[in-house]
Amino acid sequence: MLSSIVIPNLVSKSKFWYRNKLTVSHGSYRHGLIVPFFSHSSSLQGMYKYLARSFPDFGSRGIVVGYDTRAQEASGCNSERLARLTAAVMLCKDIPVFLFSTYVPTPFVPYAVKRLGAAAGVMVTASHNPKEDNGYKVYWHNGAQISSPNDKEILKCIEESSEPWSESWNESLADNSPLRSDPLREISKKYMEDLSSVCFHRELNTKSPLKFVHSSFHGVGHDYVQQAFRAFGFPPPIPVPEQKDPDPNFSTVSCPNPEEGESVLELSLRLAERENATIVMATDPDADRLAVAEQSDRCRWKVFTGNELAALLGWWMLFNWKETHPDPADRERMYMLATTVSSKILKAFARIEGFHFEETLPGFKWIGKKIHELAKTGNEVIFAFEESIGFLCGSMVPDKDGVSAAVVVAEMASYLYNKNLTLHQQLENIFETYGYHISTTSYVICHDPPTVKRIFTRLRNFEGENTYPRSSGGHSIVDVRDVTTGYDSSQPDKLCVLPMTKSSQMITFTLQNGIVATLRTSGTEPKIKFYTEFCAPPGKSDISSLEEELKKITDTLVEEFLEPDKNNLIRRSI
Repeated sequence: MLSSIVIPNLVSKSKFWYRNKLTVSHGSYRHGLIVPFFSHSSSLQGMYKYLARSFPDFGSRGIVVGYDTRAQEASGCNSERLARLTAAVMLCKDIPVFLFSTYVPTPFVPYAVKRLGAAAGVMVTASHNPKEDNGYKVYWHNGAQISSPNDKEILKCIEESSEPWSESWNESLADNSPLRSDPLREISKKYMEDLSSVCFHRELNTKSPLKFVHSSFHGVGHDYVQQAFRAFGFPPPIPVPEQKDPDPNFSTVSCPNPEEGESVLELSLRLAERENATIVMATDPDADRLAVAEQSDRCRWKVFTGNELAALLGWWMLFNWKETHPDPADRERMYMLATTVSSKILKAFARIEGFHFEETLPGFKWIGKKIHELAKTGNEVIFAFEESIGFLCGSMVPDKDGVSAAVVVAEMASYLYNKNLTLHQQLENIFETYGYHISTTSYVICHDPPTVKRIFTRLRNFEGENTYPRSSGGHSIVDVRDVTTGYDSSQPDKLCVLPMTKSSQMITFTLQNGIVATLRTSGTEPKIKFYTEFCAPPGKSDISSLEEELKKITDTLVEEFLEPDKNNLIRRSI
């Protein structure tokens, strides 16, 4: 056996990850079900079983299958082969399959599911995970990633489908079956046409003097970002030549995650300096996330955090929405969404502007589910985000989308340039109006699941049984929310408003000085992540003191609550 499939029973069952090793034993998979690679087909058989049960018309609606450019030479496992095996499982049961003929961005699959009326979608990708990983994301008929109860029921069906069907290994079905079709041309065309819904100043775009650099991080994004820029009236961005074409080894970056900032964006920044380009964009390998940097002066760059970029994009979407919806009553049906570990800046927007804001659990599957719920009652979500550089502008796709976000950022930057403003200057204007939101996001690595459990058990019994910490860094903790156990001290009944997630670890502390801090395990990596944010009211602009206080609290919280040295945690090195 050359590979293993890991089906994690943690946080995000909409994702199924593979690793090119026989053993995977880090924290994010600690409740995982590890089965041999040949059981990929068995997993899809379980999915078929559940879909056939859920959709009486499954035989006419079919399923969408897409893939990225990952590959492992040692095992012969690559994304295209896994996609063809996925198709074979469905085709051998006479289920129509819309299998893309080449690699596509992840958001193309949920877009196609909705556009084609399919029952579900599968995207073979491991996103920005290490090169050894592969896996797939599953989408429901509404285009959102699967969530409870569908995720649990699919896992049950997988466990009941341990014996692979012989015909499910027939990869040639993807070439020979009349039930297989290629949606690439139609979906690419319609997607680029539908981008007009988030294009507000096309004429201005055609005259923009700004130059943009784009890196696709050795993944799928190059061709599609180029097309999106043309759809908006821009010349295509300058590609980073060393990272333009697919490379499953990610040979020019220490890790294929543009969220890591300037250290992994070095080739992009140096190219931008040579080309006199002021904006750098990087999509991650499956092009569903976006990093942005702006040249502040010669050879100095501002790399925006996910929270900062969300403040800009949220403002931009609101600004243009108000232009076409002058009636304040329209705001009664308008929403913005963010995951609960993300900045509260959209909440500040909503408080002043009079629209609705809601939080979800971490992960875009929860945002997608909320979008679907709101749409059923006639409401509209115009922007949503998660702090890990995942953005959704408009309502084209109920999932994060780095392709559309890239070109929306380009248009925003061009509009601001016409007003003699940079992105960074506009961010300062936003904070002056709505209050400074200073945040820190980082992580430690832990490959030992019992250690992770011990850390969070200690926090739940910090000063005796069933007692949480009462202070940090000299400041009282006024509220504690623990979505793992369903506890929230701020609620009259002490119960979480957000759904309880027993399979993951996440505790949020609200301090007396207004800082909010969250500790949580990652759903896809061996990390304990921590998020802290200082939400200041409008008018309070002593940034240095806010940043100093936030750093002090963050450092203290990590040392006191996670005890990295004692627990042999690996600190972030990038």
